[in-house]
Amino acid sequence: MKKLILFICLIQILNAQSINSPNNKLTFEFKLSAIGEPTYELKLGNESIILPSKLGFVIKDQPALDNNFIVTKTETSTTNETWEPVLGEVSRIKNNYNELKVYLNQKKEKDRNLILTFRLYDEGLGFRYEFPLQDNLKHFVVADELTEFNLTGDHKTWWTPGDFDTNEYFYQTSPISKIHVGNLRRAGEIFTSSPIGNNFVQTPVQFKTSKNIYINIFEAALVNYPAMCLEINNKTFSTKSSLAPDAVGNKAYLQTPAKTPWRVIFATTDAREIVASKLVLNLNEPSKIENTSWIKATKYIGIWWGMHVGTMSWNYSDVDNVSLKTTDWKSLKPNSTHGATTKRTKEYIDFAAKHGFDAVLVEGWNVGWEDWFGKWKENVFDFVTPYPDFDVEELQKYAKSKNVKMIMHHETSASVTNYERQLDTAFQFMKKFGYDAVKSGYVGKIIPRGEFHDGQWMINHYVHVAEKAAEYQIMINPHEPVRPTGLSRTYPNWLANEAARGNEFNAWSEGNPPEHETILSFTRFLGGAMDYTPGIFEIKMEFYKNGRNTQVHTTLAKQLALYVTIYSPLQMAADLPENYERYMDAFQFIKDVPVDWSDTKILEAEPGDYLTIARKDKKSANWFLGAITDENKRETLLQLNFLDADKKYTATIYKDADDADWEKNPKAYKIETKTVSSKDKINLKLAAGGGAAISFVVK
Repeated sequence: MKKLILFICLIQILNAQSINSPNNKLTFEFKLSAIGEPTYELKLGNESIILPSKLGFVIKDQPALDNNFIVTKTETSTTNETWEPVLGEVSRIKNNYNELKVYLNQKKEKDRNLILTFRLYDEGLGFRYEFPLQDNLKHFVVADELTEFNLTGDHKTWWTPGDFDTNEYFYQTSPISKIHVGNLRRAGEIFTSSPIGNNFVQTPVQFKTSKNIYINIFEAALVNYPAMCLEINNKTFSTKSSLAPDAVGNKAYLQTPAKTPWRVIFATTDAREIVASKLVLNLNEPSKIENTSWIKATKYIGIWWGMHVGTMSWNYSDVDNVSLKTTDWKSLKPNSTHGATTKRTKEYIDFAAKHGFDAVLVEGWNVGWEDWFGKWKENVFDFVTPYPDFDVEELQKYAKSKNVKMIMHHETSASVTNYERQLDTAFQFMKKFGYDAVKSGYVGKIIPRGEFHDGQWMINHYVHVAEKAAEYQIMINPHEPVRPTGLSRTYPNWLANEAARGNEFNAWSEGNPPEHETILSFTRFLGGAMDYTPGIFEIKMEFYKNGRNTQVHTTLAKQLALYVTIYSPLQMAADLPENYERYMDAFQFIKDVPVDWSDTKILEAEPGDYLTIARKDKKSANWFLGAITDENKRETLLQLNFLDADKKYTATIYKDADDADWEKNPKAYKIETKTVSSKDKINLKLAAGGGAAISFVVK
């Protein structure tokens, strides 16, 4: 009898394991149910964050990997280290977690093995599945992932609809019980439901409990696997992973040994900790690029905004349905608005050189724009043939003489097979003419037909491009891709992504609401930098006499603040140079603000309401501050104790004027200068939809 009791106790010990976070605030527990189902739960103090939730998979043409497991071994360990990002918000990142590794065997079902790895940080949990090399599970197809995230109540939620082809929605705010995708707008279109169902949301998604606990669900290190949305149960508040399928409905094709991306749960009572967290980066592998000296933070301007406001065009000719292969482009009559001309590009290079910008982006330089959008064609662009009015060689020499780099633009029109065939040729062309950075685009339905932007095939494509670009020492900035999951640590040449509604939507759609940028920092930005393209000074589209009654939902001062609140080592001054010429005193902040930082302090944060961030320049002792608010005006008193204690600073404050308002008077701003130290305070009054930006320059 004693032996039987001892045996039962040993089984219970193996089947239930727990770990605490390094600061002991979070508690994680793993259990096997009576039928061998793997489950987990997470607590913050005495508060449940995730109720017992199941783990597992449906495997095509095989028994499911969801029950009949036994625990064969467990391992625990602690990691406490620091590492230095090539570019970033801080110079050093702490990676401190307690780990539990659980080895499972499914003896009744072909004797298959599965490893679960759980890492508990002070601000959250990361876990993933590992399939070790084994005879009974060599090549297999994932039909579904069964990971659950069962929440404790009807939490307030900041969400966008689940869509495997785009992230370009503005955020909704509602209780979980009210999440229902209907009549949501993206790029002027109206969707009656999410493309994958009425109760599916994109990750990362943020929740706030009635006890003011902030919870985020996301993923990290998305490689060789589809992106994850969440299926929401409005009544039970349970959620389950939902993966982007391929053209025949399969989710992933794996070969052992294999690992899934990390599933990530943030939990904290302090919203600032989520914005400051490096959990997603820490769950990614270290850099695979040994020599990173060529990877540079970049501030740029570009021939781009003019296309969005209607003063320029991407296309060279107004002739429709021209063929890339057969057209004699020199015989076509150019239109009067083509943006990417040699003359205009030289003017942009001059502006960049005069004001200290690193680079100039030019869109619409290569043939094919007459026949690219919505046609779902295989061979639209070749990435090496310029229009007749764009002299690549002359512009290379001119930019070099001005010490300005050129940024290449590759719009694939979602014909990804075409792009992959030409990658080497395109990158060789770039290197020949002095380009070391590329902005790529994936507008439209993916070719191969039936694939999604967020499916496994495309995930592998994005990584392939990053690796191929690194071979040529090229930095990349994909637009319309999957949202980032921290892979900028592994591939630091992957400077930024779009993967959300950027500033461009304000030019030709109903725009982004004033709260939009305050939500992004708690959601989309958790995975990496965004090429948001801030800095719009001419805010109302009626200025361009283009027939549009739209505007950027911001004040001018808020556009300055975004250079601090939105982290990116690739920042654009997005407006037209002539618009900056009219506001040179405000433009000075854009000229001064760095794009690479040694330290970052999140001073105030509340999703959907406000955000205040201070950052220290990596190349000097100067600090910069950005404060933004939603549609409500706000007053705040800021302690300057983040400044170096032994220094005096000249604070130049760019702020909303007293009568500023994002809708009624968006361009009203004023600039003040004062001497401050770390012992001082600054009172800021932010207009509705407004903001403030401050440079602190050591005296």
